[in-house]
Amino acid sequence: MKLHPQHHFPHSVPKGNYSGIAYIGSNQYAVVSDKAEKSGYFLFTIDIDSLKGDIQNVVANGFYPSTDSNQDEEGIAFIPQRNTFFIAREADNSVKEYDRNGQLTGVELALPSLFKSATAAYGLESLTYNPHTKLYWTTTESTLPADGMQATATNNVCNKLRLLAFDSSLASIAEFLYVMDKPRTRKEGQSFAMGVADLVALDSGKLLVLERELYVSKSKLGSRVYNKLYCVTPTFSAETAHNTPLEKHLLTEWSTAITLLHQDFANYEGICLGPKLCEGSQVLLLCADSQNQYGGVLRDWFRTIIIKE
Repeated sequence: MKLHPQHHFPHSVPKGNYSGIAYIGSNQYAVVSDKAEKSGYFLFTIDIDSLKGDIQNVVANGFYPSTDSNQDEEGIAFIPQRNTFFIAREADNSVKEYDRNGQLTGVELALPSLFKSATAAYGLESLTYNPHTKLYWTTTESTLPADGMQATATNNVCNKLRLLAFDSSLASIAEFLYVMDKPRTRKEGQSFAMGVADLVALDSGKLLVLERELYVSKSKLGSRVYNKLYCVTPTFSAETAHNTPLEKHLLTEWSTAITLLHQDFANYEGICLGPKLCEGSQVLLLCADSQNQYGGVLRDWFRTIIIKE
């Protein structure tokens, strides 16, 4: 496991609100924004060192809009068998299909009705698809109203999420309970967000879960983001029950912050599989949401993590 340094590319990547990423193949990636004018996706070229797996360059190659307005797009997955994308939309808590031109096809995942009750700020945040298992996965950022309280900076509550699996028929086939860690933050600030930022489905059937805790202080100094990447192994059986939490294994963790002497604050919201290195290790690629480079301080960060599946 190796966590590479984060990088930003101000001359080739316009400032944005990049909230989800999907690998298309070669050095091509689709990226969604939660605040673009229209619903659709950006096409990025991302060059990665084939020996070490670090990012060498990122270039934005245009936006492919639909006729729909932006619906707070938070997750994206590329489906090679269909040559289309599915995009998770937090505003209307739906996962809809888009063609390569960015147009809606009229197809969507059949989400359980309970997910329509998700709050606007903590609705569908993630989406992943694996062409080997042929499964789609999604979940909400935080706890559904029917499942209890959502974690805050002061209530010491663990978020309880429902990880949903869908097969090629686009129907939900299983649901698993995932319990997040308790927040580290113990004080009120300007803003706080605790939730699962994204998922990655591996060829083995295992699932990677990116936990994110964001705290912004009133003065901005001391603001921090904690990230933890966990691995879980969902087991499909008649005994699968939503009241039994998945056992999770920590792969890596890191934090970024704003201090008097240093600024690397990065709200990582998107993660996907990338290419494999020459020696067979798997690259994970992450993108951060800078809130349009908020205050001229935040940056559109990218980084890679190298794992052996």
